[in-house]
Amino acid sequence: MAKQIEGVYERLLECAEQEFLEKGYTEASLRNIAANANTSTNSIYVRFKDKEGLFTAIVEPVVNKLMETFINVQETFHGLDKETQSRQMGQYTEGEMDKMLDYMYDNLNAFRLLLDASYGTRFHNFVDELVRIEVEYTYKYMEVVGRPAGVEDAMAENLLHIVTTSYFEGMFEVIRHGMGREEAKRYMRLLGKYHHTGFSAIFYPDSD
Repeated sequence: MAKQIEGVYERLLECAEQEFLEKGYTEASLRNIAANANTSTNSIYVRFKDKEGLFTAIVEPVVNKLMETFINVQETFHGLDKETQSRQMGQYTEGEMDKMLDYMYDNLNAFRLLLDASYGTRFHNFVDELVRIEVEYTYKYMEVVGRPAGVEDAMAENLLHIVTTSYFEGMFEVIRHGMGREEAKRYMRLLGKYHHTGFSAIFYPDSD
């Protein structure tokens, strides 16, 4: 097997990131990426198999870490006792959201790719997995503190999925709007309060 030239792998990732950001996944050209990296398209096939393999090498580590962290956050909160969950839900969510935003801004280009350049890849609907996890753990939270009365199960399930999707789409708008890190955190605190207040008003209308 021929020895791979040092530095080519990293140059390909860097040039691919720029190509995907500028043109999106479907319009990106492996020939352009290879030329900008001063190598051949065969170098891409040897190292990444194909275009999606190249895209995957950029974004998959970020997605995996995000999902792992998000599940750990949910599990930690779910491990708290009933009174603590009920009392600290809003505060806990705000603190963890700050950490999530920091991670997004530490990996800004990867999230720009995921949000606006991933059409045609298996990452295009990555937000759906975040929504699925959040809905699952929201039901666990409601089981602990008490299921709401007066909301039909089918309606509650559909509504919860819709508002949760809206929340995550709103969160990622900070990147689409080019907000700075601190501005994004202020925005998310307001969005979090809005979401939490609306959730409580619908699902727990008699709570304080």
